[in-house]
Amino acid sequence: MKVLLSIKPEFVREIFSGKKKYEYRKAIFTKNVDKVVVYSTKPDGLIVGEFTVEAILEKEPAELWKETCRASGITKEFFDQYFEGRKKGYALKISAPVLYEKPINPFDLFASFVAPQSFKYLSGEETEMGLAFN
Repeated sequence: MKVLLSIKPEFVREIFSGKKKYEYRKAIFTKNVDKVVVYSTKPDGLIVGEFTVEAILEKEPAELWKETCRASGITKEFFDQYFEGRKKGYALKISAPVLYEKPINPFDLFASFVAPQSFKYLSGEETEMGLAFN
């Protein structure tokens, strides 16, 4: 299954440059997800690419950082702020990132597009309409 994931533009650049190999989340999918379609949040506001989810790590934040920090693409300060007060965190291990040649304006596909706060499962109809190419 595929999900549409909202990611800040600075982290999107790190993912597709190959520097960021983990995407951190406070909440995780309840369905089996193997692909992530990347929505780069405002000011970009575009669907820019996708990646394969190689694994999903679930750990106490300190352990999660210890295991992933070398390929985190973020600072320890940002990580600590993001997971502040949390007993567990998640990291999507990113593999095979593909930056689309031409980003997709989601409003061209859906008149009532609303960027997901965290993620949105993509239906077969949505992927057929061009939200995902692989």
